[in-house]
Amino acid sequence: MCSMRWDQLRVENEATRRLPGYRDEAVVRTFDAPEAMDVRFYEIHARSALNHVPKQSRMPFRWTINPYRGCLHSCVFCFARPSHRYLGFNAGRDFEREIVVKVNVPELLRAELARPKWKGEHVALGTNTDPYQWVEGRYKLMPGIWEAFRDFANPCSVLTKSPLLLRDKELLRQVAERAPVTANFSVPTLDEKAWRETEPHTPHPRARLEAVAELSRAGIPTGILIAPLMPGINDAPEQVEKIIEIATEAGAVSIGGIALHLRGEVRDIFMDWLRAHRPDLVPRYEELYRRGPYAPKAVQERLSKLASAPGAPARSRRFLRDPEVPEPEGSALGEPEQPALF
Repeated sequence: MCSMRWDQLRVENEATRRLPGYRDEAVVRTFDAPEAMDVRFYEIHARSALNHVPKQSRMPFRWTINPYRGCLHSCVFCFARPSHRYLGFNAGRDFEREIVVKVNVPELLRAELARPKWKGEHVALGTNTDPYQWVEGRYKLMPGIWEAFRDFANPCSVLTKSPLLLRDKELLRQVAERAPVTANFSVPTLDEKAWRETEPHTPHPRARLEAVAELSRAGIPTGILIAPLMPGINDAPEQVEKIIEIATEAGAVSIGGIALHLRGEVRDIFMDWLRAHRPDLVPRYEELYRRGPYAPKAVQERLSKLASAPGAPARSRRFLRDPEVPEPEGSALGEPEQPALF
């Protein structure tokens, strides 16, 4: 049973709650742990594991899996924040403190991969919220997901900010023996101040680069994504070059970068952060993003080239999300498509 995957759980007074888009009520739990203070976890039984990416998307894959919605990382720039509105939550504090856990995803995935109409297409993880955020250490949904990919020899990839992925290194190796699998770590900066202020609850970026080296030694193709690149915050050439240098030495097979985009509520959240932490940059960002959620093309190209320094591994489009194309949540095999998230 799914309920046996975790321990040390405490049920709040609010024991259940019905979330939009889900037929059954969610069980609301909290963890008695410092990392999860004032955080509620909504255990739901999803109808499907696989989400379908629209055909008009230029993404190199058509399917994704998101075991969790909302994210404890609390990154101020996270593009996935507006997705919480479809659950009746807000994109600010709720996104960081009201986390939805799809407790039956491993079982659903195994059933869906076994369907005759499934064609063994590539499936990407980490395209919305991080599947290895802190709570994965308690719910342990990812091992069952990797086991399903291994048993059905299904191509897959993952993007994360957490070296917790190393816990499943042996499973990744087993998948790699039967099907293509790739891992990627997001490493926006090595600057301590910028990291702590913009990604307050993420593992140290150097630990992520160390994980790249360990996975590479295990024979798992692993790359990095320097994203988002934010003018005046983490775009100093010497800072980016250092990330590229360490990642290359670690055996990274791909390095890419994407400029910050500020869509929907993310714009207000990020601008509020700037006013509090970098008021000197407020006029610059108001000018850069005055016409919409994207920086001018010239700025985007400059930032992208920073991650394409001579000697760096070629960038891999498999991991680079195109911000112009929305990714749906809940559109699955035989399921109606819900509104796009970003």
